[in-house]
Amino acid sequence: MRGARIAVETCMAVGPDEEVLIVTDTGKIRIAEALAYAARSLGAETSMIVMLPRARSGVEPPRAVAEAMLGADVILMPTTHSLSHTEARRKASEAGARIASMPGITEDMMSTGAMTADYEQVAALTEAVAGALEGGREVHLTTPSGTDLRMSIEGRKVLRDTGLYHKPGDFGNLPAGEACLAPVEGTAEGILVIDRLGDIVTRPLRVRVEAGRAVEFEGPDADRLVELLRSADENAYNIAELGIGTNPKARLRGVVLEDEKVLGTVHVALGDNRSFPGGRVASSIHLDCILLRPTLTVDGRLIMKNGRLLVSGQASGP
Repeated sequence: MRGARIAVETCMAVGPDEEVLIVTDTGKIRIAEALAYAARSLGAETSMIVMLPRARSGVEPPRAVAEAMLGADVILMPTTHSLSHTEARRKASEAGARIASMPGITEDMMSTGAMTADYEQVAALTEAVAGALEGGREVHLTTPSGTDLRMSIEGRKVLRDTGLYHKPGDFGNLPAGEACLAPVEGTAEGILVIDRLGDIVTRPLRVRVEAGRAVEFEGPDADRLVELLRSADENAYNIAELGIGTNPKARLRGVVLEDEKVLGTVHVALGDNRSFPGGRVASSIHLDCILLRPTLTVDGRLIMKNGRLLVSGQASGP
């Protein structure tokens, strides 16, 4: 798989004799093996741990896996559900590991999709978007589907998911490509219309947001989403993240990992926000809700219009 070599060589900058750990589950073994082979070919000491798939994103891995993560220089996590927003991942990052989370990764993504992007281009575009958000106070977000949402981002640092994780403690997704942050808790107000959320929401779903929480759901897939949120905890309804996709090779495929990276999309997440600077809401879930053809302003300044980025960069969306 072409993306395996890009992941270990370009994105993670794996060096000879580094300790590389592949954390996977029974649903992603072929991809894990391709990553392990690519890492070994660079001279890295490579290990692979296989666990059963977690029940949903945000569920902690087994203790033995969490302990192994603390001793690795580089960790790649091709899994069925995300380990990004877990204590195990956060502690491994604090210990200095360079980590790439790859929840829902497919062989198609690795061979022809978002994993095959030019990550120098992705990094440049991500930096441009982050610069447009950084230092802002209020975001106003609208979409043709009916989203009309405002939130404060004052004082919040923007994370740059560039795909280049070369320094100790660096963390992000692979495939990568987004600029994201945690809105100030309790400030989001208005209407959020979810266009896509994996296989959970496939038709527009209207969500009323008050004081930073989703409080009312309306649409054909509403019962499915509400059931998932109820099965988690009270903080699952928190408006946790605002993200902007910056990967020109990403495609809408019904897999959140790739969908949220699509150039010209925005995602608003529900649930845990502790993986973002300033975030302090703990939840066992983090759901990235995709918005299509968004228009976004920061303090009245137009950043995106109908899915087209209006910032300097090498690509601007549809």
